[in-house]
Amino acid sequence: MVAQNFRHVRAWVFDLDNTLYPPEARLFDQIEARMVAFVMRALGLDRASADRLRADYLARYGTTLAGLMAVHGLDPADYLIEVHDIDLSHLAPEPALASAIAALPGRKIVYTNGTRAYAGRVLAARGLSGNFDAVYGVHEAGYLPKPDPRAFQTVFARDGIDASRAAMFEDDPRNLTAPHAMGMRTVHVAAKPAPADHIHHHTDDLAAFLHRLAP
Repeated sequence: MVAQNFRHVRAWVFDLDNTLYPPEARLFDQIEARMVAFVMRALGLDRASADRLRADYLARYGTTLAGLMAVHGLDPADYLIEVHDIDLSHLAPEPALASAIAALPGRKIVYTNGTRAYAGRVLAARGLSGNFDAVYGVHEAGYLPKPDPRAFQTVFARDGIDASRAAMFEDDPRNLTAPHAMGMRTVHVAAKPAPADHIHHHTDDLAAFLHRLAP
């Protein structure tokens, strides 16, 4: 049974975007459009060039922001506020997910490459505000992005997580590489599996998967 593989887990770490809400919400469409607009203005690029740079930095640095900071010395404060100022009105609460998370034994946290303020808005829209003991964003990771192992180490040290007794839930397979290396149980949350040695489990229904883990 899957539940047996999680009997030791006492810290549950959840990514936010496309993990605690369905990808069909397409929040990243809004975020990416704001990223492109910011890059156009900050670097004086046309839309096509700004979009190519956004995608290139995402692939090479883990996030567009990390590339902008590394290559252009960008101050992240204004960027983070602007790109996360999006409409969440179409997100709906998911009571089944809230109850499944509440039933998990131990500490529960959210760790996102976004900001803690943005995560708070998303969690409120999903009816999950009271389900987590802490929320960490890119600021709390010292502006290092997932999948950088140092980002995970910074956040987990701050929270006091014992990786050998923890599980990580993520939609991006590359962001499970470091948690696996640290000894965590890894769960890929996505419509389609991405078989890899660093992924222990896959689910396309997070609420149903978590209900199977309840003691």
